[in-house]
Amino acid sequence: MRKVRNLIRTHEMVFHNVSERRLSLDQVHERILRFMRQEPRGNYNLIIGTDCQVFPGYTNFITGIVIQRVGKGAWACYRQVILPRELISIKEKLSLETSYSEEIALYLIGDRLTEMENVVLPYVYQGATFDAYIDVDAGTDPAISKTAAYVEDMRLRVEAMGMKARLKPEAVIASAYANRYTKRPGHRSV
Repeated sequence: MRKVRNLIRTHEMVFHNVSERRLSLDQVHERILRFMRQEPRGNYNLIIGTDCQVFPGYTNFITGIVIQRVGKGAWACYRQVILPRELISIKEKLSLETSYSEEIALYLIGDRLTEMENVVLPYVYQGATFDAYIDVDAGTDPAISKTAAYVEDMRLRVEAMGMKARLKPEAVIASAYANRYTKRPGHRSV
C-alpha cells in the first residue's frame, strides 16, 4: 500500500508533452492559439480524450488534448490522474474517462473556445474550419465492445455540453494518444 500512496496525485491541472513539462491549462490554451495562428486558414480539430489502465492498487488515467491541423500536423499534451484503487467496473471506467475529458472541455468552453474559433473566422469563406470533439473510448458494436451498452449515455453527456462526441474507431485521441501513456506501470509525468 505504501507504493500506491506514493503514486497518489492531487487532482492537478498540469499538462506535459514531449518538449514541455508542467503546463497550466492557461498555457495549454495559449499553445493552441499559437499553433492555430501559424496558419489561420487551416482546418482545425480540437480533440480531448481520456483512457485508463488498471494496475495493482491503482488506476492510471491520461487525458490528451490535441489541436490538429488536418493534414498538416498537430500540437498535443496530456494530463495524468492516478486514482488510488483498481477500477473493475467497465461502466465506472468509461464514466470517469468521460468525466476527465469533460472537465477539460468545461474550462475551454466559452471565451476560450470563441478565441480559437475567431482565429479561423476571417478565413471561413476560404475554407478554414474549426471543430471541437470529445473522444469517448467506447465502441458501438456489442459483439466486440464491452462498452457498447454505455455509449449512448456518454454521447448524450458530451453533446449536452455543446461538444461533438467521437466514438471508436474515430476516437483516436482516447484510444491511441492517451492510451500510449496509460500503459506504463507507475508512470510519473513529473
